[in-house]
Amino acid sequence: MSPAKLYVGAKLREIRTRLGLTQKDFAAKLAVSLPYLNQMENNNRPVSTAVVLGLAQEFGVDVTELRAGDAERLVSDMREALADPVFVDATPPLADLRLAASNAPALARAFLDLHRAYRQTHERLASLDEALGQDRRAAPSPWEEVRDFFHYCDNYIDAVDRAAERFAGQATGDLASHTETVLAAMGITLRLEAGQGVRAYDPATRVLTLSPRAAPETQRFQLLHQYALLGQAQLIEATLDLARFQSDTSREIARIGMANYFAGAVLMPYTRFASAARETRHDLERLSIQFGASIEQVAHRLSTLQRPGAKGIPFFFARVDQAGTVTKRHSATRLQFARFGGACPLWNVHQAFETPTRFLRQLAETPDGMRYVIIARDVSKSGGAWGTPTRRFAISLGCEVKHAADLVYADGLDLDRDSAFQPIGISCRICDRAQCHQRAVPPLERHLVVDPNRRGTLPYEIGR
Repeated sequence: MSPAKLYVGAKLREIRTRLGLTQKDFAAKLAVSLPYLNQMENNNRPVSTAVVLGLAQEFGVDVTELRAGDAERLVSDMREALADPVFVDATPPLADLRLAASNAPALARAFLDLHRAYRQTHERLASLDEALGQDRRAAPSPWEEVRDFFHYCDNYIDAVDRAAERFAGQATGDLASHTETVLAAMGITLRLEAGQGVRAYDPATRVLTLSPRAAPETQRFQLLHQYALLGQAQLIEATLDLARFQSDTSREIARIGMANYFAGAVLMPYTRFASAARETRHDLERLSIQFGASIEQVAHRLSTLQRPGAKGIPFFFARVDQAGTVTKRHSATRLQFARFGGACPLWNVHQAFETPTRFLRQLAETPDGMRYVIIARDVSKSGGAWGTPTRRFAISLGCEVKHAADLVYADGLDLDRDSAFQPIGISCRICDRAQCHQRAVPPLERHLVVDPNRRGTLPYEIGR
């Protein structure tokens, strides 16, 4: 079988622009003609093996950058947006979406921004107590804007990650004690005191208060989070400047996200953590003990191992609450998560609440034919005292089945039996499966056959 042709014109233009080269200079360095480069950048011709080698040898480009991950994510996001009932009579074919994502990614993102603005305006007008007397200008939700920023960065921020790794390398003993010493040198006083939440910092008195009821790994994480906000402020601000968020609220949310990212990267430094992940075959419990982090923190960190030239297994990671709402999500795989409407109920993460402290394993296949090994676990968090509410969450971590040999949780699973893979989807509106006993609404891209004289699992049949 001949290898698939690589059409990545937008990525090629992005690399050239990043290097600050004209088409003529870029073509000369790659030893190709100017017309040939122009054709590749416009997806009229595939990128040749010689060009791929030239990018790696001449410019040190990680060739995995050329994979179509961004395009796949854009296609998935557009399909989901087009599942909105407003588009019910105007859904473009999948081939057109792929063409737009490959050749005009900026236009595709503009469409997603426009649809997001429409949804927010629609929801605002649907609720009078929110709509009356308020600014009706449509703007992207700050939370969604920040989530999309990390999503399209592959959940990896190189400068912040490397700064965290350097900070961790400076610790000669216990990481928490080292951080306390650094903060003390900055004039910060640390107190353990209940009643002020998990963490509270008073800029006026320079007193940092942590809850003694929080788990040790939580205290350590919050200590590092506060150091990031104070000791790494210049780096974080520079990174936020590059992101160009549309509102101050988005920027503040992203600042918290950057501090969280730094804290996690200090607890689990990239090189050492990636090596341990390979050695333990991604055993979350062993990694949790080795690095003094929670199961959720370890799972999230595994999804960030996307450093150019040293990438780990592409994982997807998500956290859901008991209502099925996805509260955290990231995917370095082709599998994406529903933005509008509920997630697929056949996903094993929904069952994790029924089996606290146990890992659930699932072999799953999505409608595009991709197969995954998925693990799910309840990670509910106690309030730390009698009468305080418990925050109930479950996490899901998964990768394509081709990586199963590197995943301890795949041991003993029958990977060769087709029936072992459970069919799952993203959401019902964009899932093409005709036979699904859990379907909530019909798929938008298929016509329905309704026969009042027949009733199966569904009150309709899905046509072709």
